[in-house]
Amino acid sequence: MKRVAFLHGCGAALVGAPALAQTSLRERIAAVARSMPGDIGVYARTMAAQLPVISYAARDHFPTASTIKVLIMATAFRAEELHPGALEERVTFHESQLIGGSDFMDQVSDGARLSVRELLYPMITLSDNTAANLLIEHFGLHAINGMAKRAGMLRTRLARRFMDFSAIVHHHDNVSTPSDMARLLYLLEQGAREGTPTIISPRHCRAAISIMLQQTDRDGIPAALPSGTRVANKTGELEGTRNDIAIVEPFGDSPFVLAIMTRGAYDYSAAYRAIHTVTRLAYAAVAGTET
Repeated sequence: MKRVAFLHGCGAALVGAPALAQTSLRERIAAVARSMPGDIGVYARTMAAQLPVISYAARDHFPTASTIKVLIMATAFRAEELHPGALEERVTFHESQLIGGSDFMDQVSDGARLSVRELLYPMITLSDNTAANLLIEHFGLHAINGMAKRAGMLRTRLARRFMDFSAIVHHHDNVSTPSDMARLLYLLEQGAREGTPTIISPRHCRAAISIMLQQTDRDGIPAALPSGTRVANKTGELEGTRNDIAIVEPFGDSPFVLAIMTRGAYDYSAAYRAIHTVTRLAYAAVAGTET
């Protein structure tokens, strides 16, 4: 049976799935967690089902690394809705603000003035840290954390800029949970698909997903999916952390959201193997091919 045809009613099927099948899937995820040095948390759900396909350590706090840049992007689009023209506001860049992990901003001249819109693309597609910091300074921590509350991400906190070592020493960490991150992606896809406002307008939901589709880092969730599968994802990397959050097949007939977060995972090869295994399990569960 073709996958799309089968998935037409998969949401309802998952809600009513036998407890044994759900237990089996959880046991498989637990086995992945036991085999991986460090900790892993996972949350996956379809757009139709109210119950998650996978929920494992999904409410535990993990470092966000760069996955929280999706929340910063949503804040920018919300600002545009409240104050039209906000995306075209200019932000001045100074070379003293340049930090590591900034392949785009490293090519920008001192004193350049870039629009908020121009900073969004490298922040997401290249995960440019300096672009992210400029937007954090522009909107402020309060506005971004307010956006998290608006999304119902009650265990998420942006506490510092990227590579703010003074803040890191004082344990001011950017944290979230797999369930919170999955909720953010769910709301973006829901707004885009149903044409109704969620945390931002449907138009901006579609714009946010379109930017994520241009993500250049495909080593996590996308690498474990069948060739040609469309994925709007955002990765995050810190010492001991490899994260990836994704909308799989956005705008399609059978999208689902998947958030995988890790901590204490210093064996990065093992962390990626775990991410790939969990992704394949989630995909099989949604497609109904789990055995």
